[in-house]
Amino acid sequence: MERLRKHIEEITSVTDEEFDYIKTFFTLKQVRKHQYLLQDGDQATHEYCIAKGIFRVFYVDKDGKEHIVQFAQQNWWMSDYGAYFHQKKTNMHIECMESGEVFSTTLYGREKLSADLHKMEHFFRVKLTNGYVGQQRRIISLLSSTPQQRYEEFAELYPNMMQKIPKKYIAEYLGVSRETLSRLYSENRA
Repeated sequence: MERLRKHIEEITSVTDEEFDYIKTFFTLKQVRKHQYLLQDGDQATHEYCIAKGIFRVFYVDKDGKEHIVQFAQQNWWMSDYGAYFHQKKTNMHIECMESGEVFSTTLYGREKLSADLHKMEHFFRVKLTNGYVGQQRRIISLLSSTPQQRYEEFAELYPNMMQKIPKKYIAEYLGVSRETLSRLYSENRA
């Protein structure tokens, strides 16, 4: 739980007593490679903070094609937020790409912590805002950047993911074919 405390204290300080209370709302879960935290049709009951590992959040369209919404790594938060905040069934999947650990909390836990401790409301707002900004940046990049620019931006922002995520998923995330990604990779190594 100390990792969770350090993560929270990147944004706001907490006393020992406050953290003793905060940690009662979180569960640490070990996750195996290829294990799903959420699958299409599940009730989205939890939000996850990654303690260790890399995850992908994706949905599958009516033709069976996967679309990656997000990769997530240590200290990132993930869920199907539309389903989570409205307590509905999800149409997303969350898959662990390498063995990892997550801290999870329910919507009730998040809301109770936010009501009881203003600093936790601030923490959750900052994390959600940062995620929203990242999603907007990604959408703008997909709409206005060339494949080369998207590749370079991804490589610069997430160098460790370039080494750990299979190329087919990176290609899918960038909106390019596997062949195009191979060409971009070769050009950037030259």
